[in-house]
Amino acid sequence: MAPIDSDDNTTAGEGEELRAGRRKAARFVVPVAVMGVAAATIGLVPALADSGDPDLPKVTAEQLIEKIAKSDTEQLSGTVRVNTDLGLPDLGGLESGLMSGMSGGPGSGGDDEGSAADPSAKLTELASGSHTLRVAADGPDRQKLSLLENAAEYSLIHNGQDVWGYDSKSDEVYHSTAPDGAGQPEKDVPATPKDFAAQALKAVDDTTSVTVGGTAQVAGRDAYRLVVEPKQDGSTVGAITVAVDAETGTPLKFTLTPASGGAAVVDVGFTKVSFAKPDASTFDFTPPEGAKVTEGEESAKAPEHSRGTGGDLAEGLDGLKVIGEGWSSIATFDTGAAGGLPTAGTGGDLGGLGGFLGSFGDQVKGDFGSGTVFKTRLVNALITDDGKVYAGAVTKDALVKAADAAR
Repeated sequence: MAPIDSDDNTTAGEGEELRAGRRKAARFVVPVAVMGVAAATIGLVPALADSGDPDLPKVTAEQLIEKIAKSDTEQLSGTVRVNTDLGLPDLGGLESGLMSGMSGGPGSGGDDEGSAADPSAKLTELASGSHTLRVAADGPDRQKLSLLENAAEYSLIHNGQDVWGYDSKSDEVYHSTAPDGAGQPEKDVPATPKDFAAQALKAVDDTTSVTVGGTAQVAGRDAYRLVVEPKQDGSTVGAITVAVDAETGTPLKFTLTPASGGAAVVDVGFTKVSFAKPDASTFDFTPPEGAKVTEGEESAKAPEHSRGTGGDLAEGLDGLKVIGEGWSSIATFDTGAAGGLPTAGTGGDLGGLGGFLGSFGDQVKGDFGSGTVFKTRLVNALITDDGKVYAGAVTKDALVKAADAAR
């Protein structure tokens, strides 16, 4: 069902409720690398849900945001399907090796190649393709996420102070200890609809329209559809739709469609879900006999040269600035490497990767000079020939305009 247009005006009382909803929604923030600046801010527009299937009581967008913020679901289990299509070229596995090298995971070089079960490297697989996850939670001290693969499985288990990662394919185990009262361990990438919705709702302003777009059935549950759309020109984001469980307020499905049309860039949703308390044995884990076990402290003490190129890349982020606001925000920094993409001659070439990536970019010119734009269906980046980078969930023209303005 299509979103319903409504008046942008709100009363003073509605404004107070809106600010309260914003503050409560902010507590759900989680790190979401794949979103970048795509869902940085939203503003709320009152709207009523039209009749639909299922037939649910009418709610405003503010009330639905408040429902998400008040959701106190701590116990659930189910299956989540994650589909991510950024439109990246097929690099024949090169991208996996690069990500592993940057995170210090397997294949990153050096004497200590880390653990194949380290979640900081393993969960980056969710940033592309289609994946099936099994999830379970019982309060802030017990969670489990299992990534199902061909004839293999990766599990991340948090039980009290212990955090375990187990990769059945390599028969490797990663273990770390969380301090008392730490709650749920931080993930490098989102895994559930709530993770994605939290990022989209972490801050609000007047750069976005938010409406209720009818109702839906997700995983056998009645849900409202919250539709988030940019008001600004130049964004690559078309709309974000969050299916919100009508009873509990828990996000059941998250879909991000690009302004260019076509299939969703990100589509994450439950296919099965239960809000019953999972069995305690769900969170039990004992390393299999003979499995290689790596302690988190060991990875932290790995030699610098064994952590791949991540350190070198991080140094280039010094002086990071943000141009604009809301959906048209553009991050910019100076790599200090004149000549555009890093090459062997500048000492920054990642095994010839600079020239390889250059073949996928579009050459552009402007008042700033010349450079290369790398495009996905969501995030685009301009690397100028004098070493400056402009990146955001914006169009190529918006990047060129920003570079021209900053010359």
